[in-house]
Amino acid sequence: MTVARHYIIHAKEGMDAELETALRAVADAVRSLSGCEGVEMLRDLGNERRFVFIEQWADIDAHKAAGAMLDKGLFAPMMAALDGPPDGAYFDYLIR
Repeated sequence: MTVARHYIIHAKEGMDAELETALRAVADAVRSLSGCEGVEMLRDLGNERRFVFIEQWADIDAHKAAGAMLDKGLFAPMMAALDGPPDGAYFDYLIR
């Protein structure tokens, strides 16, 4: 059963390009992890500072296990560009 880990992420004023670059690096790293079935990244057309980052995982346990395998230094550029903590949740796919 594939699950989605969904994040809504906001960049600090003037840091949307930096956040996009950081999220691309995170996406590249996440894609290679065991249990990952894909990553999507979207930008709000009405608000350049708002991003949606979606990871697809085999299950919630795969997502949690993968988190321990990521280089924590990868997150420093992302954290520097964030305007507050991301809003995240797990979702079931009803139609795919």
